Amino acid sequence: MDFNTGSGGGSGAGGSSGGTGGPPPRVSGGTTGGDFDYRNLGPSFVQTAREVLFNPVGFFRGIRREGDFVNPLLFAVICALISAVVGGVLAFVISLATGNGIGGSLAGLISTIIFTPIGTAIGLFIGGAIYHLLVLLIVRPSHQGFEATFRVVAYASVVQLFSWLAVIPILGILIAIAIAIYSVVLSVLGIREMHATTTGRAVAVVLIPVILVTILLVLIFGAVLFAIFAASQSQ
Repeated sequence: MDFNTGSGGGSGAGGSSGGTGGPPPRVSGGTTGGDFDYRNLGPSFVQTAREVLFNPVGFFRGIRREGDFVNPLLFAVICALISAVVGGVLAFVISLATGNGIGGSLAGLISTIIFTPIGTAIGLFIGGAIYHLLVLLIVRPSHQGFEATFRVVAYASVVQLFSWLAVIPILGILIAIAIAIYSVVLSVLGIREMHATTTGRAVAVVLIPVILVTILLVLIFGAVLFAIFAASQSQ
């Protein structure tokens, strides 16, 4: 796996390294596998997934920064659908084996297939907008635009291919944590390479939303506990 942490000191995607010992220059449209192309669906999907998972630095460094929302969006939707279908089929098989809620499981599987693409698309644009707001605030003196950020969010969704493994008893929690961590890693590498910024700034872009959401959840949980405690004391 390529996790080269060398961060670019130049501004823009085409900045030179300034010496023979620096990291490879970040260019738009390299030859490390390239973007997903729905016109070559199967082979392109496998190639892209393999590159993002095992060579994320080379992948994000080499792909285009703009010019196509459709292919990254479709790649993320396919990843989400594969995981949703596999998880739904497993739930349906378990229902058949136990004889509990077969009709409900089948209906759930069908609704998952219908609504997963919609939810994934909405989530990608919202996530991309949040990340790019932070890119505008943190990544200086230049950046590569919203589409570059959107591509990072879309291709980092490759981890969804394994999210169905979280249903495994006992190991499920550990698997879910590992998937979440690797998603953060891919997002950091993607922001760093696509916007030609430093690792520290990329980490800030990715982790600030995580920290804020965590704080919000803790506050909500604390408020609920306080309300329950207050209600029990008033009785």
